[in-house]
Amino acid sequence: MHAIDPRPLGSTRAAARLRSLLVSCAGLASAGLVSAQPGPATPDGGPPATNDVITLPPLEVVAETRGDRVIQGPFIREIVGTTIFAGKKTSVIDFDAMPQIQTDNYRQAFSRTPGLLTSELSNSSLLSLSYRGIGDPHESQNLMVLKNGIPFVLDPFGYSTVYFAPPFESLDRLEFVSGGAALLYGSQPSGALNYITHAPDRSRPWSLSTQHVFGSDKLYSTFSTIEGGDERFGYLANFDHRSGDSFRRRNSDFELNGGEVNLVFDLSATQRVTASFERYQSDHGEPGGRSLADYAADREGNLLDHDRVRLDRTFGSLGYELVGERSLWQTRVWGSQVVRYSKRQTGQGFGTVTGNQLDINQHTYDTLGADSRLRVDYPLAEQTSTLTVGLTGMDVRAPIFTERTAPGDLSSDRGSTTRFEALRRSRYAAVFAENLFRFERFTLTPAARLEFIDQSMDERINVAKPAANLITDSRSEIVPLGGLGATYAVTGKTEAYANISTAYKPPTYTDAFPIGAADTVSSQLESAHAITTEIGYRGRPSAWSSFDASLFHVDYDNRFGRVGTNLQNVGRSVNQGLSLSGDIDLHHLLSGPSDFSVTWYAAYQYLDAEFVAGPLKGNAPQYAPEHMLRTGLVVSRDHIWKVAALVTHLSSHWADDGNTATPTQDWHIPDYTVLDLTAEARVWNGKIAGRDAELWLLAGMNNALDEDYYSRIRANGIDPAYGRNVYLGFRAEF
Repeated sequence: MHAIDPRPLGSTRAAARLRSLLVSCAGLASAGLVSAQPGPATPDGGPPATNDVITLPPLEVVAETRGDRVIQGPFIREIVGTTIFAGKKTSVIDFDAMPQIQTDNYRQAFSRTPGLLTSELSNSSLLSLSYRGIGDPHESQNLMVLKNGIPFVLDPFGYSTVYFAPPFESLDRLEFVSGGAALLYGSQPSGALNYITHAPDRSRPWSLSTQHVFGSDKLYSTFSTIEGGDERFGYLANFDHRSGDSFRRRNSDFELNGGEVNLVFDLSATQRVTASFERYQSDHGEPGGRSLADYAADREGNLLDHDRVRLDRTFGSLGYELVGERSLWQTRVWGSQVVRYSKRQTGQGFGTVTGNQLDINQHTYDTLGADSRLRVDYPLAEQTSTLTVGLTGMDVRAPIFTERTAPGDLSSDRGSTTRFEALRRSRYAAVFAENLFRFERFTLTPAARLEFIDQSMDERINVAKPAANLITDSRSEIVPLGGLGATYAVTGKTEAYANISTAYKPPTYTDAFPIGAADTVSSQLESAHAITTEIGYRGRPSAWSSFDASLFHVDYDNRFGRVGTNLQNVGRSVNQGLSLSGDIDLHHLLSGPSDFSVTWYAAYQYLDAEFVAGPLKGNAPQYAPEHMLRTGLVVSRDHIWKVAALVTHLSSHWADDGNTATPTQDWHIPDYTVLDLTAEARVWNGKIAGRDAELWLLAGMNNALDEDYYSRIRANGIDPAYGRNVYLGFRAEF
């Protein structure tokens, strides 16, 4: 039996493992530094105030500081650093364009991005996102989610779940890539969401910002940053804390604490070293789902009083950048340990629970990764073309065990018997290349990627099986990916674009290695794969407007499932539709440019999704609403105040692929419309001890019309969404 420490997870053992990983990282980084030969210097500029999609940016690494407040987007530039985005469907979610979004409200964050759906929890214990109805949004298992280009899911291959996400206050922007994302970052069929954090402000030795927000249901959120530096060195450190009770009656409390330190050191005009270290801990109650009848009678009630999930995360990375006359080389290595702990009552059904014991489950994920990319600009046919090549690899060691408490024991943090224990492992390597060819108004970007995955399972204990049937097995797969993107400059400010690309989803550990007593797995099991085709037109035709319109078609085959007790590839879906987004600064249109703006935005997706083969043929895939509309107004005066009214509407849809609607289980999500109001205003600026200082007030009302809705259903029932709630706070900057 394992002794589970009831104290906050991650202790001396966790630290020792991380030190071992970071020593390996340091060795790899040192090897890169020794072999590098610097080239001539290239100027390092900042991002432009606008993002004309056909303009070739200079060779630079864009990193905006917290105080820059330059609004980027709405599309990612053709090339950023060593990554080519030309011809791909992309979106930039820049937080400088909005009042400060609180408590990681993804409904507001995605207000200008069509197709990205958030499945809302009673409290923020995990991140649940999906795109265009491709797969279950639970724990964002079908998206590649990254921070500054490094995945932070628990295990990108065997258990691709998201229990941690960077706080919005630490971010400059979010970058989202749909078709072609797998060619840049690897697996997952729905695209990639990349969190870009602020760079250190090296214009002065130090500066400080601290934010404190108080809200409904004992919400307290604080985020503080200290940063500074000089011409060669920069540092940034922040601390994040959030806690509250949520609106459910019991066992919906949450508390999380996180912090990070980022360092930048310029060895010369052409060489840079970066380093980061992060810690995060969280503890969330899980109040459980409701049946439809219980939801109607008491949506704030509880099903579960003892279920909890805890996370402990430690992460470190080292990076090296070398700029040449026509080249840029970036290499990073990282190591992390994540411990995910949960305790859940046995006998759970849809809105019901009958057991009187707890299952204690603990996963540990030790990850070592490296990524190296080279960009080379070269002349071709009197134009400048760009080649990017790279390789990446990861090794994830993932032990897991489950214990069960004695009958009647619903309070312990450890079990009395061990029911399951196994060592899981994922090994991964990929090599990839893209080339951006330019021919006057036309660009063409072919891309190729070759991925190798090896997964293994070594069962030590499984009470559901005889000892002779325990699994010691592995599977390997080589997956080729390819794509082609193109753009045509229709005018100097607009372009047509097209992309066809492949993506895939490897089987999780539970897909590939059956742990049930009677379960078997098909000898023909393969990764699920998707082909995405998109054609569109986008641009910034004027200083006061932008737009993006596209038609898309996603063919997603070899989805995972079971026939009887056999795990196999089942089903194929086709998800197709129309994506529209745009904004207009009405004041600029009518009165000309000024520091005052009244911006109307809209983001709409029409989605036609259906299973076309397999046992679910004719059904609608889960979380695939036919209509998704986001619209609103943002009124602001530059660096003085901002006010926003944000509307989100989703039409009715299903929360399961089986489209289940029975007297005891109803997985249908009715349509809903939510209005959010947010604001921030600078109420004072002046000097403190000779330094510039500012004081800002923050306020908001989420779900202002108190819409009674839910956007999430799981096997234990309906998870009600938050009703009307408010917050008020301040931010001080020195």
